[in-house]
Amino acid sequence: MASPRSGQDKARNLYAPAMRYFAKVAEAGSIRAASRELNVASSAVNRQVLWLEDSLGLQLFERVGRRLKLSEAGEVLLAHVRRTYSDFDGTMAELEALKGLRRGTVTIATVESVSEVLLPRVINSFRDQFPDIHLKVVMSSSHGAAKLVEAGEADVGFTFDPPETSSLSVAFRHDLVIGALMRPDHPLAASKKLSLAQCLDYPIALPSKGLSLRSRLDAARRSQSHDPAVYVEADSLKFLRTLVRSGEVIGFQTRVGCEEDLASGILVFKPLEDEPLQADRLCIVTSSLRALGLAPARFFEHAVETLSAHLSGLDAEK
Repeated sequence: MASPRSGQDKARNLYAPAMRYFAKVAEAGSIRAASRELNVASSAVNRQVLWLEDSLGLQLFERVGRRLKLSEAGEVLLAHVRRTYSDFDGTMAELEALKGLRRGTVTIATVESVSEVLLPRVINSFRDQFPDIHLKVVMSSSHGAAKLVEAGEADVGFTFDPPETSSLSVAFRHDLVIGALMRPDHPLAASKKLSLAQCLDYPIALPSKGLSLRSRLDAARRSQSHDPAVYVEADSLKFLRTLVRSGEVIGFQTRVGCEEDLASGILVFKPLEDEPLQADRLCIVTSSLRALGLAPARFFEHAVETLSAHLSGLDAEK
């Protein structure tokens, strides 16, 4: 972003020399002082001021000792010049902002499930509008993504169940039910209603501790009468889905991230009725301590719009 000084310099370069020289003489109080500041010969400055007076048919300065004092007409003209420069500075700020939008950088922190389908969709449609904005994506856990935004290391974060803190602004949220993922030929695939207890009679694959999804599953498991044998734990939901596709094991996830497997029929998703599994909250977070720059703000607005449309489609599949 250009400084006010650089905006003024551009204004002085763009506006007529006579107006610029007149304003500098008015500020400096003499032709010689103005010429030094402008780095222009005194004769050139004097010639432009005389030309301006002749063009307007008005005397702009009165000589008082060795200094030049503005006449009444000069006061009026100087006020106009200052307003013009001020308006130009505002225009330059807008133009610099547009330049920043074209060439800006956005750092995005995201959880894995959002990165598989949702985020690429957001990024590709955003790039159609702003192809020169550089996007940097950092993969993290839900907690880690929120922390990156909180620390100012990311502009926008996609996360689940972020912590409630004054330094984070949750600008978008959408509740997603957690379900059981399984192959279409799994014994439970035909069930119209399904609970976690029913799933625990089969080998299960769980996300690693520390993930928001695991916290909700553990809360639901604590109410069960028996503790099942966990087939495998992993911090990658993509890996867990691959495991589910290859055998009788049941995985757990929201619909976000497994859209392609569900659309192709490779896996089926069965929402779980257990209360702790009814609302895994997907959020877009920004810092409440720092205003977003123009490019991050535009990306954030686009992400909210795109996610709203996509998640509405997922809701319709329930």
